[in-house]
Amino acid sequence: MMMKLLLLCFLLVLLSNTTPTSAGNVTYDRRSLLVNGGRKLIISAAIHYPRSVPAMWPGLVQTAKEGGCDTIETYVFWNGHEPTQGNYYFGGRYDLVKFVKIVQQAGMYLILRIGPFVAAEWNFGGIPVWLHYVNGTVFRTDNEPFKIENEYGYYEGAYGDAGKRYAMWAASMAVSQNIGVPWIMCQQFDAPETVVRFLA
Repeated sequence: MMMKLLLLCFLLVLLSNTTPTSAGNVTYDRRSLLVNGGRKLIISAAIHYPRSVPAMWPGLVQTAKEGGCDTIETYVFWNGHEPTQGNYYFGGRYDLVKFVKIVQQAGMYLILRIGPFVAAEWNFGGIPVWLHYVNGTVFRTDNEPFKIENEYGYYEGAYGDAGKRYAMWAASMAVSQNIGVPWIMCQQFDAPETVVRFLA
């Protein structure tokens, strides 16, 4: 279920990097991101695509660019893309492909936060309500029906060893995709060496 959506998201990350730079030319050396071999300070603006209508997206992206941003950041809102189990939706306010292309056409980078728990003051954290009814689901821990995370570090301790296993699984899964751009774990104090740690 979620892996299909994740694979699409990985493809979108690659697509979003093709205009400003090749996805394979983005690395990290513990001091900064390196884009095409040069140090890059990313200035980003958050535009959560389903919070507006598609007709507004070009103007919002352009306003961010004119304000000095070179990057747009957004979550992927699972509950909007899979409102019922196995039924995917990428139309209207949830046309993520269109949104990514608008960012690309503006010559900007995209940070795609795959979640699926998105926080962002979004209903149920972006998790579809139907997942609550999948047998054996325990949210935000080492649990087969629910895996992948956002800003997990502060919650990890509440789950003990299962929380640690879960965080390491998420990092390993992301890195194993070999998408050609660095993976960042937000608020994750114990991220493995293969993942960029970001502590606010």
